Amino acid sequence: MQPCDRLTAKEIQVATLVWEGQTNREIGNVIGTTEQVIKNYLRNTFDKLGVWSRLELALYVAAHGGLHWRDPIASLPRSASVTLGVANSVPLPSTTPDASGKR
Repeated sequence: MQPCDRLTAKEIQVATLVWEGQTNREIGNVIGTTEQVIKNYLRNTFDKLGVWSRLELALYVAAHGGLHWRDPIASLPRSASVTLGVANSVPLPSTTPDASGKR
């Protein structure tokens, strides 16, 4: 189980809105609650994910898929994503030399 699997739906929503750059007041308006409740969600989220700040939280979300960080496909390991055909179809550079000896 990943640390983010322990987050509640509201904590996920708050983390995503932090990643989008919204303030606690703006997040409170979106969710329909107070800034203090948002601070509580953030404190719990920080503890569950092992981060210390909004910046670290935003980086965590970005590193795990950004807007789709809690989607099932985004949470799969890269090898599983390739198996499912969802990896980018950009060809990788060749590591074998061509006729001129260049890679």
